[in-house]
Order: sequence, then structure tokens, then C-alpha cells
Amino acid sequence: MEKPLAVEEQLDEAAAALVKKISGLAAAICKLPSLSPSPQVNSLFTELVTACIPASTVDVARLGPEVQAMREALIRRCSEAEGLLEAHYADLLAGFDNPLDHLHVFPYFGNYVALSQLEYSLLSHHLPGPPPVRVAFVGSGPLPLSSLVLAAHHLPPTARVHNYDICPDANARAEKLVRADPALAARVAFVTADVADVTRDMAGYEVVFLAALVGMAAEEKAHVVAHLGRHMAPGAALVVRSAHGARAFMYPVVDPEEVRRGGFEVLAVHHPVGDIINSVIIARKPAAVVIPPSTCKEEEGGGVVVPEEEGGGAAIVVDGPARENGRSNGI
Repeated sequence: MEKPLAVEEQLDEAAAALVKKISGLAAAICKLPSLSPSPQVNSLFTELVTACIPASTVDVARLGPEVQAMREALIRRCSEAEGLLEAHYADLLAGFDNPLDHLHVFPYFGNYVALSQLEYSLLSHHLPGPPPVRVAFVGSGPLPLSSLVLAAHHLPPTARVHNYDICPDANARAEKLVRADPALAARVAFVTADVADVTRDMAGYEVVFLAALVGMAAEEKAHVVAHLGRHMAPGAALVVRSAHGARAFMYPVVDPEEVRRGGFEVLAVHHPVGDIINSVIIARKPAAVVIPPSTCKEEEGGGVVVPEEEGGGAAIVVDGPARENGRSNGI
């Protein structure tokens, strides 16, 4: 009989019980011979999502090394399962004459629609102005729902979205889905590359979206963010997906301080409630001289979060970004 993982004493009773439940699910998931979609795989991951979504006092940073190791292994399993699930549904959708008319068959399509709406609303609030027309999505995968929803429902018809993924098979599947819609296919492109190798092209985007599973360990994520900070254009926006509470057992947590250290000013950190799993960080590469904020308030629920302005902590931008379209204040 396997020894249960120790749970730290400082956790309250409910949080300790939740961590034990997740540990049991992680053990069962690790024993699966395959993570490809199947009744058993689907059941276990549905149970994991159901356990992790409700608001929780769990702070994964306070967990001991044994639970941290379990969490890191579980996140990697979740990443693998998510990729296989998306590939499965990309192949299924490719069988339709018009695949984009049937995206709703993907079981989490509604979550992606809601997350894209949230991200674009936060982006528009904190960086008002004309909508962006040059956008990159890093880590788009075989079923690039986020960029498809952005292009079809939020961005102007003149916008172009470049999707980056390290896996050529993922991009081949994604391209096959959009091929049946020539108008949309003309607005999205798929690039097979490790983002760490993309330098000059990053300067051409007004907004870069960073998927949650690009850089799963903290040091990997910090490396990616720092790379973007070096190569994105001054004034460009970065949208980073993170996780909070028990949801951090499924996705990596991105520390806003790491985003700042990567060369950005953090404008908002939003922890949604309900079925949207990922937290959202809105950041901006300074256009010139910036006094970094001392703190950034974080808020759960539907509230918009802005940096604190007391005591001179607000970010001060000396001059605006030079953009081809003549805009001077963000996107």
C-alpha cells in the first residue's frame, strides 16, 4: 500500500483534505498506461478539474517538497493529456466540410471563449486605444481555439495572428482546420519554432499571448518571459496565463515579480471565479524610463485590477511607443 503524501500542518482542514484528494487523483493518473482520450482518462481528469476549480485557500507555494514534486509531475501529465485531447478533436473536426462551424464539439470550447473574452476585455481596459492588428500567440497547439476566437470575434478584419508552436504536427493539424475558411486562413499563420529562437520577429507584434503550458517549471517560464522582454517592441503588451489556488495543480503559477524582472511593467493580475481556470496577467514592455510599481493588487472574481498608486508606486512612462500606425499609448 502506497504511503499518502504528507500535508503541511499550516493548511486548514478543508485545504488539507483537498490536497489529499488531488494527491490521490495524481497517483491514479500517473498509473494510466496512456493519456489519450478514453473513458478512464476522461473520468479522472474531469474529477481533477471538478476538485480544483472551486475557490480554495490552498497556496501551492506553502506546500512541502513531496507535494511540490507531485504537483510538478501532475502538471506535466495534464499538459500531455491536454495535447492529446486537442489532437484527437482536431482530427475529429477535420472530418467536417467546415470544421470551424463545429468547434463547439470540443468539451471545453466554452471555457476558451470565456477566457478569450476576459483577456481581451482586460487588455482593452488597461491599454485603451485602437485594437491591435499584429498579434502573436505562443504555444497555440493543434487546436488553436484562443487565437481563432480572437481573430473571429475580437480583433479587426485587418489583424493578423501568428501562432507559434514547437511541434510541427500540431501546426499541421491547426492549418488543416482553418484551410476550409479562406477569409480566416488569410488572417492567421502557423510557425513551427521554439520561441527561444525567435528574436527579430518578436519586435513586430503589438500584443503577445503566452499560453499557460509554455515553460512549465518556474525557471523555464522565467526564461521565456525574459526572452520576450528582450525582443518585444517597446510599448508592446504581453498577456500571460497563470493559475491560482488549487488550479495551480493543473497549470503553472507565474509570479508577477518574474514578469517584472523579465522587463515588463505589470498592469493587472486577475484571478477569475467560475469555470475559467486560468488567471491572467496583463503586462507591457516599457517604452522608455519606468519606475516599476512596488505592488500590484490581486483580486478574485470579476474585478479589474490596477497597480497601487500610493507612495509613488505607480508606473511612470516617460514617452510612448513608436508604432507604425502612429499610436502613442499601448494598443
